[in-house]
Amino acid sequence: MEFVQPIRDKSKIDGIKKLLRAGNTRDYVLFTLGINSGLRISDLLTLTIGDVTLKGKRSAVVSDRITIKESKTGKIKDFPLGETAKKALKEYIRARGCDCSDEADRALPLFPSRKGNGAISRIQAYRILNEAARVVGIDDRIGTHTLRKTFAYHAYQSGYDISMIQKLLNHSSPGVTLRYIGITQDEMDNVYLSLNL
Repeated sequence: MEFVQPIRDKSKIDGIKKLLRAGNTRDYVLFTLGINSGLRISDLLTLTIGDVTLKGKRSAVVSDRITIKESKTGKIKDFPLGETAKKALKEYIRARGCDCSDEADRALPLFPSRKGNGAISRIQAYRILNEAARVVGIDDRIGTHTLRKTFAYHAYQSGYDISMIQKLLNHSSPGVTLRYIGITQDEMDNVYLSLNL
């Protein structure tokens, strides 16, 4: 498995969003939800309409929370949706025209393949992300795991405690999380060089 990087530059994130939104709302929502939830790609791609909408509502009403069983750990993950993710999902679900009171519609994949055979594949998600990253000028290695790493990296840069991020990602130690999000030795050295008390 190739080691991939988070997207560190917020202007590049905005560029990818703009590019994907103009091309395909599904891909835009995949990217937006991925970087705002920290879900693994395997869990993102198995989401259904029912996982993100309120049950029994005829028109699409996006839920405030997502509750899933993580495919890798088997643990239940329950988390709220931030405004950016909710707004993207609302727009997307409405455009799809699903009847959220219909169990068949609720079982539909959130990110369907154009071929009509279920959700898009991990390989297709990789292609979508890589193409968008190259267009906006990202030279780092980008992959499907970049979404999760971007979530964690920006949480850390926003000042959230590394132990909280470790817990959100189900990592075994803060050191694992720091390596995971790409905190480099140069960045750690900068603490010593810039503090100057």
